[in-house]
Amino acid sequence: MEFNSYSGLPNERVKAANGIDYAYRDTGPTDDGAGVPLILLQHFRGNLDNWDPALIDALAPARRVIAFDNAGVGGSTGTTPNTADEMAHDAIAFIEAIGAIGALGLGQGPVDVLGFSLGSFVAQQIALTRPSLVRRLVLASGGAPRAPGSRRGGPPGNDRGGPPETPPQAKQSGE
Repeated sequence: MEFNSYSGLPNERVKAANGIDYAYRDTGPTDDGAGVPLILLQHFRGNLDNWDPALIDALAPARRVIAFDNAGVGGSTGTTPNTADEMAHDAIAFIEAIGAIGALGLGQGPVDVLGFSLGSFVAQQIALTRPSLVRRLVLASGGAPRAPGSRRGGPPGNDRGGPPETPPQAKQSGE
């Protein structure tokens, strides 16, 4: 089984039933022995070019790997959703669109989903919204959703866990 290196793949496009044209890259074996395809969901502000080709090339000899830009991101049309739930519905539309393309040979069977960071939240929502679409989930670098008023660590008053930001008025006054 042969596959093309991710870094040399062209961006493909597919129009989904929701009217959005999704940009994607598809690598790995395409024959019947390739098994269940792996769909990759990117981090916040990530697009097709943010995936490490070494990771995808390591996964691709054994299985089909498909990365895509969700609605409003990178090469895809549409408006960027505001919630993981909305992103999941767009991802489902993409998965259904590539399953409907006979040339990709995906059929309507389940897929495996790897969600990285924000993508892990989207992956979980896909599994909750359309359980028959997902065989397995891989959640990478994800965290539990935050409850209202909760903190993730760091100094008091800082929800993001990093060093506190200097307020704009302090910058102007030289504090």
